[in-house]
Parts: sequence; C-alpha cells; structure tokens
Amino acid sequence: MASNEITTILGKGSNFDGKLTFEGAVRIDGVFSGKIETKGTLMIGETAEVTAEIVAANVIIEGMMRGEIVATTSLEIHSSARVYGNLQTPSLVIQKGAIFEGGCRMESRQESGRPELSKPVSKRPEVLSFAESEG
Repeated sequence: MASNEITTILGKGSNFDGKLTFEGAVRIDGVFSGKIETKGTLMIGETAEVTAEIVAANVIIEGMMRGEIVATTSLEIHSSARVYGNLQTPSLVIQKGAIFEGGCRMESRQESGRPELSKPVSKRPEVLSFAESEG
C-alpha cells in the first residue's frame, strides 16, 4: 500500500466528536470536532467542516478548518480551503484563492526557540534621499 493511499474515510454526512488517532492516510468529508493525532496523512475534503487540534505528518486541506495544526512534514492549503487558526510546519503551500486567517510558524516541532537576530529590526523603514548635484 502506498503511503498516500487513503485507508479510511469519514464521509459526507458523517459527524464525529472526539479523538482520532490512525496510521496511514485518512480523509474527512463530514463534520469533525476534537483532536487528531497521526504520523500519517490527514486530508480534509471540500465538504468537510473540522474544528480540531491536529498533529500529523502531512495535512492537506480543501474544506473548512478551525483550530491549531502542527504538520511535522508538510501542509497544503488548496484553493477551495478556508483555514482559521495557527499553523506550524517546515513546508507550507497555499494555493491562490484559499482563505487563511491566523498565525504561521515555519519550523519543525523539534526546533527549540526562534533564531536570534544579530541586530534589532527597525520598526520604521529607512528613507533614502537623493540630493540634486549643483553644476
């Protein structure tokens, strides 16, 4: 079986509230509320409405998602998606037309802290002026 092959589907019209853990790949096309944990792939289909805390290796979103997502390998937000919440992943793709409202941190879960800047970043952009030469 290929690692991206869907092994389980929560179909359109289904409603699930609770904790979902699985291996392989799962597609949600119905309504889900709760927590999802996997080292596999989670696909949120176009008809899905998900409100959850998600920790997964790969996440693909085509429908509506509200909550926190930690994708340890990759996260894709397709053009039909509406995502409201915070994201953490080392690899992010957001297609044109998608809606994303929230925060994003582009690092793996294992990385600790944020890199220090060598000097403070000015809150005001520098203004360059050019004087006309006399002559």
